[in-house]
Amino acid sequence: MRIILRWLFDMLLRFTRTLDLPLLGALLALMGIGLAVLYSAGDQSMKLVVAQGARFAVGLGFMWLLSRMPPSQLRNWTPWVYAVSLLPLVAVLFLGTGKHGRHWINLGVFFFQPSELLKLSLPMMVAWYLNRRPLPPRFNVVLMAAVIIGVPTGLILLQPDFGTAMLVGISGAFVLYLAGLPWWWFGAAFASVAAIAPVAWFWLLRPYQKDRILTFLDPESDPLGTGWNIIQSKIAIGAGGFTGKGWGEGSQSHLNYIPEHTTDFIFAVLSEEFGWLGVLLVLALYLFVVGRCLWIAAGARDGYSRLVAGALGLAFCVYVIVNGGMIAGLLPVVGVPMPLLSYGGTAAVSLLAGLGVVMAVQAHRPVHAR
Repeated sequence: MRIILRWLFDMLLRFTRTLDLPLLGALLALMGIGLAVLYSAGDQSMKLVVAQGARFAVGLGFMWLLSRMPPSQLRNWTPWVYAVSLLPLVAVLFLGTGKHGRHWINLGVFFFQPSELLKLSLPMMVAWYLNRRPLPPRFNVVLMAAVIIGVPTGLILLQPDFGTAMLVGISGAFVLYLAGLPWWWFGAAFASVAAIAPVAWFWLLRPYQKDRILTFLDPESDPLGTGWNIIQSKIAIGAGGFTGKGWGEGSQSHLNYIPEHTTDFIFAVLSEEFGWLGVLLVLALYLFVVGRCLWIAAGARDGYSRLVAGALGLAFCVYVIVNGGMIAGLLPVVGVPMPLLSYGGTAAVSLLAGLGVVMAVQAHRPVHAR
């Protein structure tokens, strides 16, 4: 019996040797909380929980596979991964479906959102390009990196999906930031966006996107229409108090006051049922994930690994900030899911795959730096 247990233990160590256990533990905790909140938000539907659990399993499988690949191999594959990920991004413009445009491709068994792939492949591509050049990057290098970022970002805007396009573009910008790009570059980019904002308002933004911005500025102007989502979300957050109403006792979600309560607004359900204690626990786990990614990036053995791990960690932080700000009325509603809490497959799988790349950086760093 002891020999069998020893063998099983050795097999477990071999299986998990490339996984960063502290990071994995935090992710499993978030997934467990996400499934519990989804069970409540989805009217105690085990079908939703099982479906999301299956997606998590697929994501963990990709995480394990990618964690076993040396960063040098990932670096060599990066241009091909980036190019292949652009193909479905073009296809979705012709074959896609969605509520406000063409965001998804129906594959029969499930819906696939191509833009989620770029949250991983884009920062990898920018890091691959910058790794081959002196840092901080020079003017011509920055312009080429801007093209690498701009092509997929522009394709996502054509769907149109402003929220995902913003997150994809930011993930690439983080690579430039970690590469030592001076702050004035980012200031100039922000000024350029501000300068074209009037043009975008009259010629680029669709009516529902304008409504979201106007609702953000004054949700009370249409409390039964466009302002309903934010108002009900804020009521749910306030109703939770310090300890919450209890699991499965959130009236805002169970009485269908909160729209999209299993996806974009699931964090409002968490806030109502578990209160500030639950919110602080989840935010602490998110903070640990981001901090762990940055710690791994700091000890990376090469520039490519450092840029990719750092950018993925910072991008994860932005996902949390945008969704949290959205449900609290601090940011416009842009349809960004809360990582590992919101129901959805492509986002969860791509996120876990990206963290598998971070784990690969940790698993293949010098032994004395671990």
